Amino acid sequence: MPDDDTSTAKPVMVPAPALGSPAPGRSGKPLNVACACVTLNQTRLDQALTDAFGDRAFAASLRDSHPHLVSAQPVFVSAADVEAIAKAVTAIEAVAARPAFEHLVNARAPDIAKTPPGPIGVFMGYDFHMSAGGPRLIEVNTNAGGGLLNAHLREAHRTCCHDLTTTTRLPATLDATLDAYMAAFNAEWQRIGPNKGAGRPLASVAIVDRAPSSQYLYPEFRLFEQMFRARGIDAAIADPDELVFDGEQLTLHGRRIDLVYNRLTDFYLDDPASAALRASYVAGTTAITPNPWVHAHYADKRNLVVLSDSAALAGMGLEEEHIATLRDVVPATSLVTPQTADANWAARKHLFFKPFGGHGGKAAYRGDKLTRTVFAEIAKGGYIAQELVAPSVRTVMVDGVPQLLKADVRAYTYDGQIQLVAARLYQGQMTNFRTPGGGFAPVLIVADVMAACGCK
Repeated sequence: MPDDDTSTAKPVMVPAPALGSPAPGRSGKPLNVACACVTLNQTRLDQALTDAFGDRAFAASLRDSHPHLVSAQPVFVSAADVEAIAKAVTAIEAVAARPAFEHLVNARAPDIAKTPPGPIGVFMGYDFHMSAGGPRLIEVNTNAGGGLLNAHLREAHRTCCHDLTTTTRLPATLDATLDAYMAAFNAEWQRIGPNKGAGRPLASVAIVDRAPSSQYLYPEFRLFEQMFRARGIDAAIADPDELVFDGEQLTLHGRRIDLVYNRLTDFYLDDPASAALRASYVAGTTAITPNPWVHAHYADKRNLVVLSDSAALAGMGLEEEHIATLRDVVPATSLVTPQTADANWAARKHLFFKPFGGHGGKAAYRGDKLTRTVFAEIAKGGYIAQELVAPSVRTVMVDGVPQLLKADVRAYTYDGQIQLVAARLYQGQMTNFRTPGGGFAPVLIVADVMAACGCK
């Protein structure tokens, strides 16, 4: 445990709050519910952010502006569950590589997303709920935020349960994680095509989002900017309408841009503000990551219908090992159509409804919360119905009082390899970063989530 003067509270064993009971099993009930470990060393986090940003005021400003961005407590996940997550990622990558899947996606994808551009997408995010039977995939994101913030956050936590922790193949230190991130960006630059990325190192990056300074994770954009600059790469944060494409080169205020780290939710670059970015992408002159092709092949929610259909996967020639993995991990998912509306409504209490291209929980609904009016719009189409998988829970201390928060777990990956595993704690239907005691939380990988907490 961190010393009292650098931690927000002392570790304490607490009775589970009377807010409902999670299912027993591999969800880690004894540790995540009974052990209210506080492992955040705030001084260490402030120093890490100061070192990264070069300005001590940055950490203080972040605490003031984002009071619920990070949790003081970790989430326990078993090594077996992390291994199951890794197998799921491998299986999904195998599906994406099947020609039959490519054909299926291209039949419904916009033209801009049909041709592989080279770059395969940094910071893929695979989001899971930890059920009694192991991890269950909720969705895949291609512009998953929080990867860099969570790397710094993990470094600022000190393990309280030393005897329970286990080693993994993941990068173990902040420097190793940052090296993995940079290797991914450099690989994306080299993937852009012959005589473009090859032959010279990555020299310039634009971190792009709409009105970036107004985005909740703008502080992370600034950390990425500093990460690139510390490695000799010219970097800037920009709105897409600040970019200019002259038919050969993408520029930002006259500076050539080699790579765009794309944080837009304009996934297919349809917004007029994305015109220069779109033209550059179509011309293939700039490494844009992630990009429309990646979104169509991974993050479109209709892909979950295929991933949960063992017969369809077998028909694509997928190996039985991968089919078995996806059968265990991906909740049953189907398309919502006018023809299925009556059945969907009857089963709504056990379903979660999500739009094909949704993100951040927008326009997504738990079936048991739906009104007839809202469902009538869903039934017109454009939605999937996913088997409802309740999130696991974590006890946190808020003003000295134990509370249960919901938890989900995100694996950040590149090229099918997990770079970091982190969690989000929250109340309500979706993650919101407004919950006292909630926010991003490091995942503490333990050999046995059913073991007794080691806190004293």
